[in-house]
Amino acid sequence: MKIALLGALLTVSVSAGDALYDMKPYPAAAPGQTRMVFRVPAVETEADSKIGIVVGRTILVDCNRATFGGNLEKRVAKGWGYPYYVLEKVGGPATTLMACPPGEDKSEAFVSVRGEGFLQRYNSKLPVVVYVPEGFEVRYRIWRADSEFGNAELE
Repeated sequence: MKIALLGALLTVSVSAGDALYDMKPYPAAAPGQTRMVFRVPAVETEADSKIGIVVGRTILVDCNRATFGGNLEKRVAKGWGYPYYVLEKVGGPATTLMACPPGEDKSEAFVSVRGEGFLQRYNSKLPVVVYVPEGFEVRYRIWRADSEFGNAELE
């Protein structure tokens, strides 16, 4: 009984140590930035998948569509070669200018940042490290290729 418990404790401490170790290559967040991290599970064919990084924040919106603007820049950890992503500037929010129905209340909604660099290569061996302005959060989606191909026609 004591041996099994000791084995479980050693497993937990080694796993926690691995998580700390795999963050060593990445710089600390700059003032005004937050470092957000997530890990994706291993899949059979990682080349058939992509990671859609979604950065945004929850704000009050009306019936208009709202969005923030910005580009996610890929950088490389010096001396390690590991990628990480930085969103330095965010513009907006910008909204459409439709007239909302009278008496319609505003509600809270997650509004994402639109721009370049948000679809990235799938790699389960490294954490996905994203630096965003304070107040923004990071979500993600896994995109997978269909196993069936379409054929183009000669025209």
